[in-house]
Amino acid sequence: QVQLVESGGELAQAGGSLRLSCAASGGAFSGYAMGWFRQAPGKEREFVAGISRSGGRTYYSGSVKGRFTISRDNAKNTVYLQMNSLKPEDTAVYYCAADPVYSTTTLRTASSEYDYWGQGTQVTVSS
Repeated sequence: QVQLVESGGELAQAGGSLRLSCAASGGAFSGYAMGWFRQAPGKEREFVAGISRSGGRTYYSGSVKGRFTISRDNAKNTVYLQMNSLKPEDTAVYYCAADPVYSTTTLRTASSEYDYWGQGTQVTVSS
C-alpha cells in the first residue's frame, strides 16, 4: 500500500507559478500511474492531469492544458505538477492519487480508478 504526501500549495498571484510535489512511500512507485485532482469549495473533485507509469504519456484537462505540466521521477518516488499562468479559478485543494495499473502506458482520468490518495494541499490564487 502506498502513502502519498503533497506539498507546495500556497497563496499565489494570478499569472504566477507554483510547483506541487507528491512524495510516495510504502509501495513500488513505478507500478502506479499517477494523477492530480482538485476540488474547489462547493464543487466536485475533478481530474487535472495524469501521467503513466513510465512517464511517457501525459494527459490534461482542457482547463489547464498548456499551463500545467505533470512529471515524475521514479528514482525519487515523486510526482510533480508545475502550474504556470495561474488563474483565480485554479483555487482548490489539490490531491495526488495513485492508480495501480498493469500497463506502463495506461492512463485514466476517473477518480474511481485511483486507489490511493494524499491528504491534499491548498492552492489559492488571488486576482
